Amino acid sequence: MTNAEIAAAFEQVADLLEFQGSNPFRVRAYRNAARTIEDLPEPVAKIVADPQRSLTDFEGIGKDLAEKVTTLVGTGSLPMLQELLAEIPESVLAILRVPGLGPKRAAVLYRELGIASLDELREACQSEKVRALKGFGAKTEAAILQGLDIASEAQRRILWAQADEQVQAILDHLRPCPAIEQLQPAGSYRRGKDTVGDLDLLAVAKDAKRAMDHFAAYPGVADVLLRGETKMSIRLGTGLQVDLRVVPAESFGAALQYFTGSQAHNIVLRSLAKSRGLKVNEYGVFRGTKAIAGRTEEDVYGALDLPCFPPELREARREFDWAQAGALPRLVELGDIRGDLHAHSTWTDGVATIEEMAAAAKQRGLKYLAITDHSKRVAMVNGLDAKRVRRQWAEIDKLNARLKGITVLKGIEVDILEQGGLDLDDDVLAEADWVVASVHYGQNQPREQITRRVVEALQNPHVSAIAHPTGRMLRQRRPYEIDLEAVFKTARDYGKLLELNAHPVRLDLDDVACAAAKNHGVLVVISTDSHRVDGLGAMRFGIQQARRGGLTKEDVANTRTWTQLKKIVGKR
Repeated sequence: MTNAEIAAAFEQVADLLEFQGSNPFRVRAYRNAARTIEDLPEPVAKIVADPQRSLTDFEGIGKDLAEKVTTLVGTGSLPMLQELLAEIPESVLAILRVPGLGPKRAAVLYRELGIASLDELREACQSEKVRALKGFGAKTEAAILQGLDIASEAQRRILWAQADEQVQAILDHLRPCPAIEQLQPAGSYRRGKDTVGDLDLLAVAKDAKRAMDHFAAYPGVADVLLRGETKMSIRLGTGLQVDLRVVPAESFGAALQYFTGSQAHNIVLRSLAKSRGLKVNEYGVFRGTKAIAGRTEEDVYGALDLPCFPPELREARREFDWAQAGALPRLVELGDIRGDLHAHSTWTDGVATIEEMAAAAKQRGLKYLAITDHSKRVAMVNGLDAKRVRRQWAEIDKLNARLKGITVLKGIEVDILEQGGLDLDDDVLAEADWVVASVHYGQNQPREQITRRVVEALQNPHVSAIAHPTGRMLRQRRPYEIDLEAVFKTARDYGKLLELNAHPVRLDLDDVACAAAKNHGVLVVISTDSHRVDGLGAMRFGIQQARRGGLTKEDVANTRTWTQLKKIVGKR
């Protein structure tokens, strides 16, 4: 099982235990273990298989949990989870996902009213049975009905790129308000997580009421869920909840740090503060009752002799260790990128010509662009056979003869065939400047088979990189089964690169895998996989994901000039 699958199993155990009213510390133990496993930069299975290593060396994993992990790795299932699922109707699990409910309240509904499905929950709310329960009431009942509507209208989480559109529109609406003096987004959005559940905004305002009135007037507001003196929550027409908090100027940095999170990062920060006789919260840093910092994030971290961590790193993974060693990495930035190495044209499924793509890339300041149209296996988009790809490359040669300021590379996105091998012969691939190999078919094959296909592609002397290595598509398709450890090892041994596909639906490799690639000494190439000129703008999404993985300019291949890069991939 993958780390993500093991983590998901532990999260489900935690939900079911909480539903049953188990000891809160036991529930928390499973949640903490799930998070630890999900964030590991190497496969748990590798640790389990190594007699010199123990899972109990990792924070939050004791002997009992380590044994359960070993069981999951060895058998693919967990008897305890199966027992819990046998005790609770499967339909109850859907209730846990209704906004405003959780395992505890769902358990009350199940015990008191026998509610075991979303339809039963809706009927109970509409017949006003829920409001009669202790701790619920009419408002809670209405909120549950609203949550059911939201759940049917929208997915639980949205892509970061979609959240960004909402954030920028709201900020554009709020900034002209004369009452607002400072304004910043926070939460998982600011940390750059690939999906976002809700939005948090922080403001300093001369007049909080006026600021909230302005917020309520945003055209996208569907409902005002809550309004107090310093906090207001709205629901957008898209179903997304947005919270605005107005804080004093002297606490703005502390609030921004606190509400940016992550929770795990903040727990470590509070522990460090406590060890120094200090207290950190959303109001500031305190020695006793005296505030010693809080106006800026730099002040908050500085009071603990820490650097101001980039938001993308605030996940309690390695940032505190780096800070202690004085080795906090300078993360890669958009301005470091010299070229884009995955783009399509009208020769297959792109909507812009090669020359149009090159002009757009040059306008963005890039010095090279690889045109990597599909090979013939992708017949639905008129993939290129040997004859057509050579004609395209001849056209690129002619184009380069008259282009100035940018070089178009002769590339191909060659399919890794279901039975193994590549979709074009080696004599063709040898003529390319850049070859990116990818899996498009046979994604449901067993782990060993898909891994073998990708490993063999990396061993091909003409392949430069593997595109979107796990095939995931956020909110649409899970990653296919692949042994990334074996992929990293082969890429390192053969001097090959792995792509971080910057398309906001892919972001593949994910942040944890990027960190693992770095640990293996494998360079990552951030590419947009653009099919139109504006698709080139997706590079910033890939940069953000790379930063979450702790990647620096040196860890990203296409921060180099083409002259430097082609030496790495062995192209003359």
